[in-house]
Amino acid sequence: MALLRCMWGVLSGLGKSGADLCAGCGNRLRFPLSFGYVPRWFSSTMNGYPKKPMTSYVRFSKEQLPIFKAQNPEAKNSELIKKIAQLWRELPEEKKKIYENAYRADWETYKEEMSKIQKQLTPSQMVSLEKEILQKRLKKKALLKKRELVLLGKPKRPRSAYNIYIAEKFQEAKDGSAQIKLKTINENWKNLPSSQKQVYIQLAEDDKIRYDNEMKSWEEQMLEAGRNDLLRRKTKSPSKIVIDEF
Repeated sequence: MALLRCMWGVLSGLGKSGADLCAGCGNRLRFPLSFGYVPRWFSSTMNGYPKKPMTSYVRFSKEQLPIFKAQNPEAKNSELIKKIAQLWRELPEEKKKIYENAYRADWETYKEEMSKIQKQLTPSQMVSLEKEILQKRLKKKALLKKRELVLLGKPKRPRSAYNIYIAEKFQEAKDGSAQIKLKTINENWKNLPSSQKQVYIQLAEDDKIRYDNEMKSWEEQMLEAGRNDLLRRKTKSPSKIVIDEF
């Protein structure tokens, strides 16, 4: 713990980030030193709540992604995440431990800050706070999850035939507001002959195949990176129960 704090103190004194210090490293592997322990001191008021710390792999990914993007500006996020996942797998255990220690340190700080908040509140304030926190976190949960998945390069979900049709025709429509355009396109879709709808149905099926293939590759990367929580749940067929007769 003392070593990590020392690292952060050195960086703060220099006024440089880990990425700046590594600017002249060439093609060598670069590890920004921002994974050093950074105390997360949050205001212990009703309007200031601690954020849960990033996991060791997410921290590593966020530090490496800008570096990989700078080196490969034309590459997709999914391709960069694949490289980062490979780099994480090959990372020596002693270096992984630095990220894991940083996560544990932030987690302890998070718990301490939450404890401070709880001690300063009356029972009625606690009830109000719990409700407020629940409402805010429910609203933000989906957004935060989406941002993380974008960072990790999760493939986009397949589009339906209707969505493909909407996207195509909306670009072609020139006059009227967005609401009027959508209403007109929706009516046209309803009246579209089956033979023409089949074209979009086929495009949707092709997109579904694309999605399945990309998801399979992406889930393999997440599995190797230890992110089993992001894998789709496999539906198991009910197993037959065999009763032995005596």
